[in-house]
Amino acid sequence: MPELPEVETVRRGLTPAMQGQVIARADIRRPDLRWPFPDNMAARLIGARVDSLRRRSKYILLDLDRGETLLIHLGMSGRMIIAPPTPTPQDPAKHDHVVLDMANGTRISFNDPRRFGAMDLIDTKTLDQHKLIKNIGPEPLGNAFNDSYLFENLSRRKSPIKTALLDQGLVAGLGNIYVCEVLWRAGIHPTTRCTDITQAQASALVPIIRTVLSEAIEAGGSSLRDHRQTNGDLGYFQHSFAVYGREGEKCRTENCADSILRLVQAGRSSFFCPNCQKTP
Repeated sequence: MPELPEVETVRRGLTPAMQGQVIARADIRRPDLRWPFPDNMAARLIGARVDSLRRRSKYILLDLDRGETLLIHLGMSGRMIIAPPTPTPQDPAKHDHVVLDMANGTRISFNDPRRFGAMDLIDTKTLDQHKLIKNIGPEPLGNAFNDSYLFENLSRRKSPIKTALLDQGLVAGLGNIYVCEVLWRAGIHPTTRCTDITQAQASALVPIIRTVLSEAIEAGGSSLRDHRQTNGDLGYFQHSFAVYGREGEKCRTENCADSILRLVQAGRSSFFCPNCQKTP
């Protein structure tokens, strides 16, 4: 599933094509994706101007001038595809389930072969209370996520640090890939209990998390299976992985002779270096 960098990359790609533009036509080509589309979705979108595009955790949010927000979740295989204006628009592709034609001729298609994505239309004033949004923790690139917040919240948990950082209620948008990379850079073993994380470690984790995410965004995210940028290009951060998916390969820390190991935590693979990330 796309994590924060992939979703942010898509949001940035959509912004110049959609912000300030009016949705001239909305073609809703099936009744549902992960769950049913909202009632009268096409009628509620047609004629609306996209005032802004935001991201909250792994969700893209399009604020419309009619007081509603279009929430988009890419799911496992969802892609947002931008097609520039053409004299004769092509027919939608097989898995183009929602097609939005902007007034300037640009076409935005939501393509999702496995249909694990989702869309919803929400009253913007009550968005923070929506079931998908209300329990999400602070954004890791924002000021509310700081060393004091992280240490205080970790000190109350008995779970492993890897599991805690995947909890969207603790911090928004982190997924398995980036947590593995963060813990390697921090020198913290993924099974370390949260109660054993020191203030110094928590303080170090915050800038490391921000750096890893920022580097991934600049690289266009990580393309392992389905992720593509809005122009169809792959992301490139997977070429920078230090541990994720590198089981059996040599650790990239200078002078470290150990190889990357893998263990399973709560059904997810954790990749780590046994030398650089000592068992607590």
